[in-house]
Amino acid sequence: MLFAFALLCVVTAAAVAGGIYVQARNAILQRAQDAGVQTMTSRLGALFPLPTATPGPAQLGEIARTVTDRYSLAVAVYHGERSPAGLDPAVIPQELRRAVAGGALAWQRVVWQGAPILIIGTPLMIVEADQSKRLSGIEVYIARSLLPEERSIDQLAVSAWLTGAAALAFAVVLAWLATRGVLGPVRELGRGARLLGQGELRTRITVAGSDELAEVARTFNTTAEQLEQHVTQLREMEADARRFVADVSHELRTPLAALAAVADVLEEEAAGLPEPAATAARLVSQETLNLTELVNDLIEISRFDSGGAALTLNDVDMAELVHATLRTRGWTQQVGTELAPDVTARLDPRRVDVILANLVANALRHGRPPVSVRLAADGQWITLQVRDHGPGLDRAVLPHVFDRFYKASAARARSEGSGLGLAIARENTRLHHGELSVANAPGGGAVFTLRLPRDADTS
Repeated sequence: MLFAFALLCVVTAAAVAGGIYVQARNAILQRAQDAGVQTMTSRLGALFPLPTATPGPAQLGEIARTVTDRYSLAVAVYHGERSPAGLDPAVIPQELRRAVAGGALAWQRVVWQGAPILIIGTPLMIVEADQSKRLSGIEVYIARSLLPEERSIDQLAVSAWLTGAAALAFAVVLAWLATRGVLGPVRELGRGARLLGQGELRTRITVAGSDELAEVARTFNTTAEQLEQHVTQLREMEADARRFVADVSHELRTPLAALAAVADVLEEEAAGLPEPAATAARLVSQETLNLTELVNDLIEISRFDSGGAALTLNDVDMAELVHATLRTRGWTQQVGTELAPDVTARLDPRRVDVILANLVANALRHGRPPVSVRLAADGQWITLQVRDHGPGLDRAVLPHVFDRFYKASAARARSEGSGLGLAIARENTRLHHGELSVANAPGGGAVFTLRLPRDADTS
């Protein structure tokens, strides 16, 4: 801002000084020109009547001396004859000669011997008895030096530029004081806004004065205070909600364990029970399993939220881990594999098993066969891809696939899970400093891509 203000002052000062210089220069030259013409005209008036209409060099010299003073040189010309001394006719511009020969009083500024001069030319007229006028053929030229006027113009220019420089310096000082008074609070407001955006909710700025900037500062402080209160309340409510979920989940584990045992007995005896008691027994068993899965997922999520989740790293053969995950859950016949051999990584095998199990379960539940798992690796990363051949995911669904309790659109079958499986998979991936993404495959279906570092301990 200070630079822009200084630039504006420079341009303004230059324009004003240049305008004043041009006007003063023209005025000085015009006055010199008018004075020269007036002097020459008045002196030539003393020559009338001319003693002869055909003067020789002596008479031309007398005419030239009549209009000459210490500041000028003159020459009188008549049909090739000229006055013996004074101004050299070769200095006179041809345009000026033609104008004077045509009967006009004319003048022109030229440079002669490195100095500016004003050349004024006029014809001498013969007045007849009937008061008519005709050209006598005598031309008189006078050259006046413009050095005094040039010095005056130079002094005026120096004065104008010195005045402009002083005005510029004064303006810059005023601009610096103004910007210091204006930009200082603005910079502090900007700093406070940046800190507030970075989460420093206790940021406040100093209020000084009673102008509009001070009012903005007070508004900023009030807004920051209210924002801090609201964010604190929200954090407390979020912490209470998480604590409530964790407490309820832990409290449910004991009765659920008892219910699961009873449900197992009912499911074993369901074949010998009459309908609809058998159907009810199977339903109770299945819903007990679903509730147990939900509680376990809630407990797992609460560990991530509280920061209590940690990795237990081991050297793992990834192909064996994939086979174990599928074999343990009975998915070996349902899921095809394409696994690169001899791929090892230092990871938490239990958490990678949870990630893979959630991805495959999601593909089996919501997609269509065939479902496949593909393993690839390079020097730094391993990549697991789980693909199904179902209808794929709607574009509106893709950004929310890993959100907690999010259910996909009607394009997929109704979810029977807790709605936390993919969220837990993402949290476990982040714990490994890896990446988990989803996209629609070109040939149809959804493909989940899991990238994990080969050594999670150094990532």
